[in-house]
Amino acid sequence: MGLLKDWRDHAYGLDDRTPEGKDFWFKYFNKEKAIYEIILGNPDDIVTGTVKELAERFELDIETMVGFLDGIDESLVKSNNLEEITEDSVVSLEYDKEKLYMNMVGCNAQWLYELPQWNDLLSEEKRSELYKTEKSSHTVVKPQKIGRNDPCPCGSGKKYKKCCGANL
Repeated sequence: MGLLKDWRDHAYGLDDRTPEGKDFWFKYFNKEKAIYEIILGNPDDIVTGTVKELAERFELDIETMVGFLDGIDESLVKSNNLEEITEDSVVSLEYDKEKLYMNMVGCNAQWLYELPQWNDLLSEEKRSELYKTEKSSHTVVKPQKIGRNDPCPCGSGKKYKKCCGANL
């Protein structure tokens, strides 16, 4: 588990309601945003390298780079097997742009899904469609409740309480 466990223990062990936790996440989200500005701005450049090389390229420490990889992994064309990752593991940031956009929406990461770089990657109509799809995918639709004196939905013509609802 190594690096991924260290990242998760540290990051998720912080209470984001404390000054220390707020500061940590504020700094992390700004670094994350900077990386996305780069990789979304150069969509034809598939970023690959060792974890250490990418951390140096994006001016991050190893733990923060692992945190970024943890966040983007579900949106990648091929997962980087983060459970066994080391500083020398070669990783790829080749992402599925629609999946990445939807995952950003799903995480309520407005600072990411509203980046201007998306304008060149997905049309406004497509982004709107993906946004609606992602937001509605978590909407629970309850079936209409059948009242005791309503006609039974089985079509018998009897009241629900005298038919299918009698066993309740």
